[in-house]
Amino acid sequence: MPARWAAALFGGWMAVLAVAFVLVPTGAQTPVRLLAGLTAVVVVTLGVRRNRPAHRFPWRMLTTALVLSVLGTGLYRAPDWAHSVLPDLVDVGSLLVLVSYPVLAVMLVALVRRRAGNPRDRAALLDSLTVTSGVALLVWSFLLGPNLRGSVAETWQQIAFPLGDLLLVGLLARLFVSGVTARAGRLLGAGLVLMLISDVGYEISLLDGTTTIVGLGRIAFYTAAGLAALHPSMAELDRPAGLPVAQLGRGRLALLGIASMISPAVLLVRMVRDGEVPDLTVVAVLSALTFLLVLARMADIMASHRLALGRERALREASAALVSAADTEEVGAAVRTAVAHLLPPDTPHGVVLAVTIAENGPLSPEASEQAALDRSTGTAARLVPTRDVDWAVSVRLAHHPLTLRCPMVLADRPTGDPLVGVLHVAAPAPVLPGLLRAIEVLATQAALALERIGLSQEVIRRNSETYFRTLVQKTSDVILIVDEADRIRYASPSATTVLGADPTGFDMPAVIHPAESSRLIEVLASLRTGEGSAEGLDFRAVTADRAEVVLEMHGQDLRSDPTVAALVLTLRDVTERRRLEAELTHRVFHDAMTGLANRVLFHDRLGHALARGARDGSVVGVLFIDLDDFKKVNDTLGHAVGDQLLIGVANRIAGALRADDTAARLGGDEFAALVENVQDPGAVEETAQRILAAMAEPIILDDGSELTAVASIGITTTPEADTADELLRQADLALYVAKGAGKNQWRRYQAHLHGAMVERLELRSALDHAVHEGHFLLAYQPIVDLTTDEAVGFEALVRWHHPTRGVIAPAEFLEVAEESGLVVPMGRWVLDQALHTVAQWWRTLPRSRRPYVSVNVSARQFREGNFVEQVKQSLAYAGVPPQALMLELSEALLDGGHDAIWDDLAVLRDFGVGIAVDDFGTRHASPGDLRRRPVDVVKIDKGFADDTTLIAGLVTLARTLGLTVIAEGVESPAHRDLLIRLGCPLGQGYLLSSPLDGTEALSRMSGHLPLVA
Repeated sequence: MPARWAAALFGGWMAVLAVAFVLVPTGAQTPVRLLAGLTAVVVVTLGVRRNRPAHRFPWRMLTTALVLSVLGTGLYRAPDWAHSVLPDLVDVGSLLVLVSYPVLAVMLVALVRRRAGNPRDRAALLDSLTVTSGVALLVWSFLLGPNLRGSVAETWQQIAFPLGDLLLVGLLARLFVSGVTARAGRLLGAGLVLMLISDVGYEISLLDGTTTIVGLGRIAFYTAAGLAALHPSMAELDRPAGLPVAQLGRGRLALLGIASMISPAVLLVRMVRDGEVPDLTVVAVLSALTFLLVLARMADIMASHRLALGRERALREASAALVSAADTEEVGAAVRTAVAHLLPPDTPHGVVLAVTIAENGPLSPEASEQAALDRSTGTAARLVPTRDVDWAVSVRLAHHPLTLRCPMVLADRPTGDPLVGVLHVAAPAPVLPGLLRAIEVLATQAALALERIGLSQEVIRRNSETYFRTLVQKTSDVILIVDEADRIRYASPSATTVLGADPTGFDMPAVIHPAESSRLIEVLASLRTGEGSAEGLDFRAVTADRAEVVLEMHGQDLRSDPTVAALVLTLRDVTERRRLEAELTHRVFHDAMTGLANRVLFHDRLGHALARGARDGSVVGVLFIDLDDFKKVNDTLGHAVGDQLLIGVANRIAGALRADDTAARLGGDEFAALVENVQDPGAVEETAQRILAAMAEPIILDDGSELTAVASIGITTTPEADTADELLRQADLALYVAKGAGKNQWRRYQAHLHGAMVERLELRSALDHAVHEGHFLLAYQPIVDLTTDEAVGFEALVRWHHPTRGVIAPAEFLEVAEESGLVVPMGRWVLDQALHTVAQWWRTLPRSRRPYVSVNVSARQFREGNFVEQVKQSLAYAGVPPQALMLELSEALLDGGHDAIWDDLAVLRDFGVGIAVDDFGTRHASPGDLRRRPVDVVKIDKGFADDTTLIAGLVTLARTLGLTVIAEGVESPAHRDLLIRLGCPLGQGYLLSSPLDGTEALSRMSGHLPLVA
């Protein structure tokens, strides 16, 4: 009967028994269960006889376990009258069933030793122990622990069976992490898993109808055992499965991850369910064990990685040695050296490189069969007993029981036979599996080396030009034979393809580019005298169609060989390769967009220039060039226009330099220029002037429009520094000074500016830290009604609480904040803090006496694009209406270049926020500027305190435009009286009040105290 039919009949019968087991009453389930077990025993026995495995011990153990399980079940489920006669039947039955677990464990151990490959597979052992440790934690936490702590463990079975399940789990994990692919093995494993699941379900009483579930689990195991025995693949389970897998696959990695997470999961479940972890010591021990196992596994992986790196290095060295090997002995020596490096230090080993040789007589049947097997399998290493290899090899490797045998096979070999030879490596058994892939690579390299040597010897051996032409006519390399007169005596057919015509009969220098002829003659002469080498030399050549190609030449002097008696030159067309190499080199040292030198090349040329300058006393200058307001170009016109501008600037800079100078793009909108071979530092300054003059002309873009680039330049020369890093640092500082002095100009580094620059940079760094850490304070100076001395509003003034310098006034840090962009987060903080303070005032003061708060804002805050929304969000968060806030801006924003800012201010003014122009009169703004801008208040600068006429005019202008006037800097009673007479309603200054903190200001307003002393 076919195996499929037998399996189908058995499976159908067991399915019928399973259905009957579920449907019959509980008292009638035992006979069904016994019948299923006996059927499995019979089927396993028949399957072993049918498939005839080489080793029957594991299957005998399986049969024994089935018999014990059936017998134990029968005794345990005996009728009540039997229990009354023999009261110990339950314990005897349980003991027999329990004994079946160790028997199954013996079966799994046998399969591991025979099927799972190397029993010393440390990786598989660690993985299985990790899984077992995790499962042990589960078993203790939910089965053994609860039973042992209380009075639940009424019988010994409740302790013994979980331990048996744990034993099987560990061995199953050990078997399957080693890679069992046979169908019979998977069936048997699935049956054991189902049985274990049913046992666990019964033991923790998580399933309804536990007796039925346990019975079904046993029936599933019986079914799986029978199907596994009937499947033909059961004979493969006792055959070695090959070498262990070195890599940590996804499945094993997932298994280790799940096992590692069992400990925290158990702790979490126990804490959520029970509110405590009573077995904390056991949990900690098992968790530590799992962690140590995973750590050991990771250590093995790292060790394997280091070993792989060492082997890769050894293979590279072997490759170099094999390439230079001239005969078989040198190949053998290179292979032996490589194997010694591949193995751990001081490891005893043996290496035999057996090379295939042609024999006239027929081979023995065993040798012919082995050679055919080697040719069919290719270069695939196999681990075989040393006694099974060729006797001549085994004699030399007799000290080691196992040998790694790797055939050296080359497809499409000119001789026709792909088998070049066999590489044998013998060493202690534990180290051989890890050498498998490395030996295969080494064998391939050795085969290529032997093939190369063989071909060279064949070329030398053959004395017929016909044979020689047959050998080389299909190669793409050009092979030339050149006589003593440098005339080409022979050219391979590929010469026509490479050179466009057959060069036979021509002088060798005539084939090469005229500019290379003299060098070629020297190379050929040195090759004949033995004083030079002609290996890997590049020559330009001109083809028949006048195209220029690059040829890599290798030469050998074979004049002593009577079959050649000339020089042999090998030419290879490397035109495309050299072009790509040159392109890659250019990309490494040049900017891809502009074509200028990049930072690496610039730094290299600077070093060479300094060395030349030190020798001849010439001056070396460095210029740092940075475009001003380039970000605006990208933001307003787009990055495409910005790229065109950068290309145009690069061309202008390069055009302003001499041939000896170097232009470079360092990144973004930063450029640099290197000026060398000059005697006067003034020449470097002239170069800066030329660059600025060149950039003054508009740059024409692709669409025909024009755009003018403005740049700042920092200059330094070797009189100031003599190292590359110092020159670059000084040029950067000079550029910083030029930026601060305005646009479109250059500055030269001066030593006395260094301290100021460093101090400024330190201030900027400290300010950045202060912004992020909130080291700022707000003071509020009242804006007073000059007739009543009551505060109608307050101006928020920021102060920096420096950790070492104390409180710093805004005049010392606002410029740095504006320049660095830190004014944006600082301004947001000031706005939020001021609104928070005014909100406290409004909640305390009566409606008629609630002041507004005035906050200074920078134009840079508007450029962030979301300033209007920030103000609205801050007002909403503080819980005050827009009328509680006034924004103050510099008079400089009244000109026509800030329309976008005033559009935002118009939105805020319509929303209810007041708008004030600070320091009015300092920029000579026209009345038209005030009329067309959304302004509510103008603040007269304190610098006009003594100019009565100007104050009167400004007050009159403000009244005409319907604006409120606030006079700043009211320092004396006379000044206050003058303002009252001129009709100025509001004032601000130290006469009226010095800046107050929020609490003090609220106290004064609540007490209705006059602000003027």
